[in-house]
Amino acid sequence: MNILQINASARTAGQSTRLANTIVERLIKAHPEATHIVRDLAANPLPPLDEAALGALFTPAEQRSAEQAARVAIDDAVIAEVQAADYVVLGVPMYNFGVPIQLKAWIDAISRAKVTFQYTANGPEGLLKGKKVYVALARGGLYRDTPADSQVPYLKTVLAFLGMTDVTFIYAEGLAMGEESAAKAFAQAEVEIAEALA
Repeated sequence: MNILQINASARTAGQSTRLANTIVERLIKAHPEATHIVRDLAANPLPPLDEAALGALFTPAEQRSAEQAARVAIDDAVIAEVQAADYVVLGVPMYNFGVPIQLKAWIDAISRAKVTFQYTANGPEGLLKGKKVYVALARGGLYRDTPADSQVPYLKTVLAFLGMTDVTFIYAEGLAMGEESAAKAFAQAEVEIAEALA
């Protein structure tokens, strides 16, 4: 049993990380034999998908320079982590109505044609199947089930595209609306986590 935790906050101790930690603690209680890997994207950010990265990815392996091979190896390691995972736990804050750039870099790293998805006669097929995903969302305001929430539709789409269709979203909202609101948000999130992992 392998648990992969992705902390996408720009802070090493962000509120979304707190939620992700709570989810992982409950998973480990249920599966004490589990291996737990944490990829902290603030402490160890992934390089962006730029022209050099694209050049490396589209160059046949045997023709890559040492620099290109090293660049592709970074994404290979990230892909291997998610391929091996049974559970994926994402800690995701909302930054300016979207996902953090750190998380986008991770998504770009794991999205590789013929490795994590493929195009078929029947359309695209995700190859990262059979995983349970928990997404811990931390927001300063209240966006759940509103048109302003661009995160959930995006994450549902991209995760499903890669084959991860069993996704549960946990919300902690109103965290910037005073101490009482924040305390209530985390208490409600604890209830959601308990129900999701019951």
